[in-house]
Amino acid sequence: MKQLIYLFLLVFTINSSHAQKSTTTNQSTKVTKLNESPKLLVGIVVDQMRYDYLTRFYNKYGEGGFKRMMNEGFNCKNNHFNYVPTYTGPGHAAIFTGSTPKYNGIIGNDWYDKELKQNVYCVQDDSVQSVGTSESSGQRSPYRMKTTTFLDENRLFTQLKGKSIGIALKDRSAILPAGHTANGAYWFQGGSEGNWISSSFYMNELPEWVKNFNKEHSVDSYFKTWNTLYEINSYTESGSDLNNFEAGFNGKENATFPYDLEALKEKNGGYDILKTTAYGNSITTDFAIEAIQAEQLGYDDITDILTVSFSSTDYVGHNFGVNSKEIEDTYLRLDLDIERLFKALDHKIGANNYTVFLTADHAAVDVPAYLQSVKIPAGYFDSRNFGLKINSFMKSAFKASDLIESISNNQIFLNRKKLNELNLDLDVVQEAIVNEIIDYTFIDKAYTANTMNTTSFTTGIEVLIQNGFNQKRSGDVIFILDPAVISYGRTGSTHGSAFEYDTHVPLLFFGKGINHGETNNRTNITDIAPTISAFLGISFPNGSIGNPLEFVYK
Repeated sequence: MKQLIYLFLLVFTINSSHAQKSTTTNQSTKVTKLNESPKLLVGIVVDQMRYDYLTRFYNKYGEGGFKRMMNEGFNCKNNHFNYVPTYTGPGHAAIFTGSTPKYNGIIGNDWYDKELKQNVYCVQDDSVQSVGTSESSGQRSPYRMKTTTFLDENRLFTQLKGKSIGIALKDRSAILPAGHTANGAYWFQGGSEGNWISSSFYMNELPEWVKNFNKEHSVDSYFKTWNTLYEINSYTESGSDLNNFEAGFNGKENATFPYDLEALKEKNGGYDILKTTAYGNSITTDFAIEAIQAEQLGYDDITDILTVSFSSTDYVGHNFGVNSKEIEDTYLRLDLDIERLFKALDHKIGANNYTVFLTADHAAVDVPAYLQSVKIPAGYFDSRNFGLKINSFMKSAFKASDLIESISNNQIFLNRKKLNELNLDLDVVQEAIVNEIIDYTFIDKAYTANTMNTTSFTTGIEVLIQNGFNQKRSGDVIFILDPAVISYGRTGSTHGSAFEYDTHVPLLFFGKGINHGETNNRTNITDIAPTISAFLGISFPNGSIGNPLEFVYK
């Protein structure tokens, strides 16, 4: 009997030991999978990309660019900005910080600084020096952005071993995503130079690979004829090439294909003309691919992050409008550039070693003159006349001049010092302005700063206004224009509003660890940073207000 009991205990002990080892092995496997981050994370921002550019041009895209992301990755089809203004600076800041201007402080591309009593540019920094140019265009840094990006958090998490680099034609589009701790941010110096430059905020001199890239001046090869990629008659997804809604280039009578860039460059800012063509995106891709190899991004097991912003789409949209042949051609060529970037990543990093997301910093409205021509309500807001009218009202109502210091970004900044000298109540003056301008043509809504500070909105455009309102930096009165009404010229288009045509942008995830699928559930631009942070297992940016989109990753 004792022998049987002993045998039973021996078998039980062995089985328990095996079970424990099995459990330990499974737990170990799970931990390993949890911490398997990609070698390289690439954040792509397409400047001024409406969501419907994915669907309008879908049948003409190749298989390796946008379609590859949609067919192999995850498509958030109802992705929106959840604040105003929808501009480039705030857009890039929101994407990478997971916060809105209310928290990150980037309330516009530029704004009136209430302390300095002057307009400031979002990345202007006179305390640093230009690197790679003698011009002041390199005196840039992210110091006005008050919060961290997820690139900053990855740098902190990896003890500064994971590299972060930002690249774009526009300085703000390279700097704000890269954040405060980046190894480098590079942007394009046009004019007579045609070089990639940086700032002493990041480095004392350009790396050798950047110097060599600039010396080779491969950018000169893009001074050629810009014609449509395919037969122009096949571009049925856009309007007539000859119309009254496009600006075009100096030195060419009509804004129609083809464009001889070599012949036009002298009258259009030299190298700057390339920014307003599809080739500006190709120049960006060339440089990004060079950066991956030269900086050995993704070459080890510590996650590096590269941000690439394609700015030419915005320049082309402003010049020609969202319904132009030029926009269609720019996106068809961008599709090829993205495919080229992916092929380089496949070759250099390995197809299962990198993860990509793609979104936009804002979208854009159709040219109001075009909308008017097809009987859709639209118009043009005369900001100069508005300034004269409101100043006249202030003088009449309060018997004083110079009570308004600035009007910018649809905000009115009051001279608070003078209000105090005249014993005028700030809340009373703000409310009087709201009651005055709400009756002006094309003014849809108006709110005081006091309202933004004391009222908690939960629905509608008011939520977006409040998310974009920074108590320390924003103005005393905020106003919203009617739908499809812009303060801009009658050719080309712009953005900045809280309406769907400006807020609805793509959001695609693709690559290592990403599920295949799509959703029509609403997602917000501020969800991207916490999603990437959770995916990498790092801290969220310190001002983040978004939520991780758990359904996009495995």
